[in-house]
Amino acid sequence: MRNFSVAAAQMGPIQKNDSRETVISRMIELMDQAQKEGADFIVYPELALTTFFPRYYMEDQNDVDFWFETDMPSKKTNPLFEHAKSLGMAMSFGYAELTPEGRHFNTSIHVDKTGSIVGKYRKVHLPGHTEFDPKRTHQHLEKRYFEPGDLGFPVYRTLDGIFGLCICNDRRWPETYRVMGLQGVEMITLGYNTPSTNSQKSTEGPEKRMFHSSLVMQAGAYQNSTWVIGVAKAGIEDGHPLFGGSVIVNPDGEIVAQASTDGDELLVHSCDLDDTVFGKKTMFDFVRHRQIKHYTRITSQVGVELPKDL
Repeated sequence: MRNFSVAAAQMGPIQKNDSRETVISRMIELMDQAQKEGADFIVYPELALTTFFPRYYMEDQNDVDFWFETDMPSKKTNPLFEHAKSLGMAMSFGYAELTPEGRHFNTSIHVDKTGSIVGKYRKVHLPGHTEFDPKRTHQHLEKRYFEPGDLGFPVYRTLDGIFGLCICNDRRWPETYRVMGLQGVEMITLGYNTPSTNSQKSTEGPEKRMFHSSLVMQAGAYQNSTWVIGVAKAGIEDGHPLFGGSVIVNPDGEIVAQASTDGDELLVHSCDLDDTVFGKKTMFDFVRHRQIKHYTRITSQVGVELPKDL
């Protein structure tokens, strides 16, 4: 058995005026609670240090860069790293990264029990748009403030297993899970900030949006025989509702823990990485069953193209 306890640390809203110090204090409180409940590893949401700032249209680059971290750990985030190290707890969280070269990414990291960063991922599937759109009920400007991730979907070894990261919209793309699945991933951690309503006045309500969120994570877990830890930021953030529904999904695609509130909430569950073995070797034996000669369209084509005989 390769067993440990994971804490999915859903966070309630982070308002625009909340300081980094205030947010870090909340994250430490959740970490202390997780430690009391026996957790070895705590997972926080996407952009865990700030409000979801891509909802705001900004032209001044200084206003944009305010939301980004140039170092990790930084002076303001170092207390979180030190506290985790003192508890011997691994952690994962998302933040806005500004590189020394001036590049902007929506990033997530995995920090081991010694305080060292062992995994890093930059969001590949950026939703939204680049310019202000008056037809939308709220803006979603990730394409304006971030560039697509340049690290691919790497996996890394820690906690006696093989781990991977993805962020928010990535969870809706089967390629995300499959690329990591082909590298033997046993646990995928992902954070998200998802509005309860569609910005383009869709009739899709929060219940259906949450259903779709869980559906894709369950499918990704089952089809690649991996644990999936999906952690939300939730509640009314600067007047904009985000849905929660944080989940822990086992390698059979079953939800074994799910959040029930829109605030700070902790889900703690014991996960055995050996539970991935049966599905990888029996149900989805990639070596025996994959037929890659029929999959070339996936990597050679972007949009929909009808066959010429249709």
